[in-house]
Parts: sequence; C-alpha cells; structure tokens
Amino acid sequence: MKLSFLGAARQVTGSMYLLELEDDYRILIDCGSDLERSGSNGQTPPAVTHPGFFPFEASSINLVLLTHAHVDHSGNLPNLYREGYEGQILCTEPTFALTNVLLKDSASLNQKRINELNASKKQRVKDRQLQMQKDLFLDKQVRETMENVVPIGFNRKFRVADGVDVTFIPAGHLLGAAHIVINVMENGERKSICFSGDIGRKNYPLLVDPATVPAVDYLVCESTYGNRLHENQMTPEDALADIIQRTCIDIPGRLIIPSFSVGRTQALLYTLNRLYTERNFPPIRVFSDSPMGFESTKIYMQHISMLNKEAREFYKENETLFDFQNFQFLESSKASKAVSNFAEPCIIISSSGMVQGGRVEYHVAENISNPYATILIIGYCAEGTLGWRLLNGQQTLSIKGTDHQVLANVEKIDVFSGHGDRNDLINFVRMQSPETLKNIFLVHGEYESMESFKATLAEEGFPQVIIPKKGESFDL
Repeated sequence: MKLSFLGAARQVTGSMYLLELEDDYRILIDCGSDLERSGSNGQTPPAVTHPGFFPFEASSINLVLLTHAHVDHSGNLPNLYREGYEGQILCTEPTFALTNVLLKDSASLNQKRINELNASKKQRVKDRQLQMQKDLFLDKQVRETMENVVPIGFNRKFRVADGVDVTFIPAGHLLGAAHIVINVMENGERKSICFSGDIGRKNYPLLVDPATVPAVDYLVCESTYGNRLHENQMTPEDALADIIQRTCIDIPGRLIIPSFSVGRTQALLYTLNRLYTERNFPPIRVFSDSPMGFESTKIYMQHISMLNKEAREFYKENETLFDFQNFQFLESSKASKAVSNFAEPCIIISSSGMVQGGRVEYHVAENISNPYATILIIGYCAEGTLGWRLLNGQQTLSIKGTDHQVLANVEKIDVFSGHGDRNDLINFVRMQSPETLKNIFLVHGEYESMESFKATLAEEGFPQVIIPKKGESFDL
C-alpha cells in the first residue's frame, strides 16, 4: 500500500492523507482546511498536478474516514463532493453532529463574503467574487456532504472492502474524536496503520481519556505539543477559580474569555457550573455569546453517555451539565451588544478563540481600554491574529479600523487546551513496540516541534521516525 501526505505536513492545519491499496482502492483520511499561510512552514509547496481543488481526482476516492469534527480535519469535505466524490464518510455519531454544525457555519460565512463582493461596483472585486464562488462551498454542498455520512460506533471493527477493516478508538481531544486503525490483507500479508487524529489529554473536563491503541505496523502521529509541556499544572477548576477570584470578586471587574465554540466552550461552561455548584462561588453573571456554541452544547447533552465518568456522575446528581444560576446564552446580535451596558461583574465567553472574527471582537473592542477588564486567552493564537497581538503586549490595537489603547489586563492559561502535551504524545507512542513498529510519521505540528519530538522518540527507543513533506509518498 502507498501513503501520501497531502496536508498537515510540517505544519499544524489541513490534515489530509491518502492511503492507496491494491485493486486501486483509495481511502482519504481527513479532509481539512489549511488555515496557515502558504510557505510559512519552511517548505516549498509541491506543484499542482491536478487542475481541480485537490491534487487528485476526487471521483477516484473510494472512502473517506474522519477522525473528528474540527475544520482543520473536516473543512474541505464539501469541496470534495463538489469536485466529484460520490462515496461515504465514516466517523462517530458525535463527529457527524458537530461536523454538521461547523460546516454549516463555514458555508454561512462563505455566503456573506460572496454577498459583500456582489455588492461592490468595482470590476476587480467582481472578478474576485467569481473566483471565490469557485473556491468556497455553500449550504448546498454541506447538505450533500452530510447526506453521505455513515456514523459508526467506537471499538468495533467495520469491514469497508475485501480484506480491509477500520476501527475507531476514543482519542479524547473533542467529543467523538477518534484514533483510526486500518487493517489490510494485501498479497497474503496483513498490514496495519493507525492515524492518531488529535491526541487528547487525561482528566480533561467532560471528555474520556485517550484509549489504548493496539500494536500496528505504521503510526501516523500528531505532534502539536511535541516540543513542550502544558504550562499550567493546576486543575481547570483551580485555575479558573483563581482568575475569577482576582478579576470578578476581589475587584468588581469583567472577564472576557475568547473561546472556540466547539469543545472549548463546553469545557468552560461545565467547569463554571462545578465552581458554582461545589465551591459556592458568588453568582456572577455568565454570558455565552456564540450561536454555534449553543448548538454544540445541545449536541454534548445528546451524548452524555459518551462523556467521562465524572461528568456523567455530575449530571446524575445535578440533572444538568451546562445550565446554572445566572447563566445566559446570547442568541441575537442585539442581545450580544446589550451586554456592554451590564454594570455588574460578569464573565463573557465568546468565539473565536484567537480573537479573529466572530462576536468576541466586539466584546474585546468594548473592554480593551477598561483597566477593570481582563481578557483571558485559553488557547493557541496564530501569528498575526488579534489574540496573538494581545499576548505580545501591543499597547495599541486596531479593531475593525478603530485604534484602541490596551488598558485591560491580558492573561493566559492552557489548562483548557484539548491537545495532549509532549508527555501525552510519548505515552501514546509507547503503546507500540520499537521492535515491531516499522515507521512513525510525524504530522500536524510546526517543524521545530516535529524535530524535537523525533529526537525525544529516538531517546525512547524509536529511531524509525519520518517527518514527511507535503505531497510526499511512501510505499508501506
């Protein structure tokens, strides 16, 4: 069999891998959006070998496997169908539901961008609009995509072709996220390969710990935190309690938390619920300002049986995970803006996590010059985003064309990161035997992180580590 690395190679986003078996059976694992600038990862992009959106003929793919819902893994699935793919997508039930929410949101944003260009009278903008219509999927493509998804359960071998079966194993990281193990009988020889997806961390709010992966011949492993450990060693409850005490209780302040709508927001709300329920925190008002966060939270409630034991027991005792005193979802943009007039201490959770687009830009703009406000960054912020500029201590920031003096406090914690750190990644690889594992391929990480993790794995007795370039293929 042949494995090609078409995305998330020497960079973090755009996961996409092509596994070609005998009899020309082709499996695509993930089909994610590339959220990084071309060439920023120190490698030269390969030449385009196919005139369409992908470097292959979409109709030649027989099956798609999806590790989890995040758009850097799922975001180009509608384009795959638009290019001529006619097959199925296999994933877990929660991944199906969350992917539907994320892709619909992307389609809505794409339509807004096209409408804005349509309103222009400039010909060069019109030309750009025509190009965007070719590149951006809309709601029609999302519907077609979701109609072809087949949800399957965890830890069950699923036969997809003669001599080929797949198993989805809980990965933590996000509700429904999976490691995918593929077993292939080829020329009388059995071969196996595991795609890690994104590896979660132990004891994360709501989510199960990453499960054990059986011995395989080949391992495709993410390396996002391959060169570092999580900075905060406190529990999520302790870390959030400390910040709320300092920013909303000791002083009558306002806490703004930029947060991704799918996964991170639910972990925050659950942790806040536990603080108010179990630690008798004062009933500070909490506003969640994200329509997509609202939809995602409903999906979490529909899959309580797939959450960790602690969350299930909390729900059994309290009959709720996310709803608590003085909590409110802000559904309309009018309600969102009205929060600016709320005079009491409060917590505002809003997307996006990098403070780039979304309603959170408005909340940051309204509070960035308030010395009694705190902006809490709880995840990775890509270079150039507003969140990145806040973390780098810029004294003046431009938000939607208006300059603002930064007088608010800016803090950061990483206890809500859904990615396992270097120790978690090492533990994942240690499930394999150095004597029987033929190759480890590192993906989904910055190149420096991959190089560092490769050296760490060599010290652990795994010298057979490859860092593939984008477009590179290997015969297995």
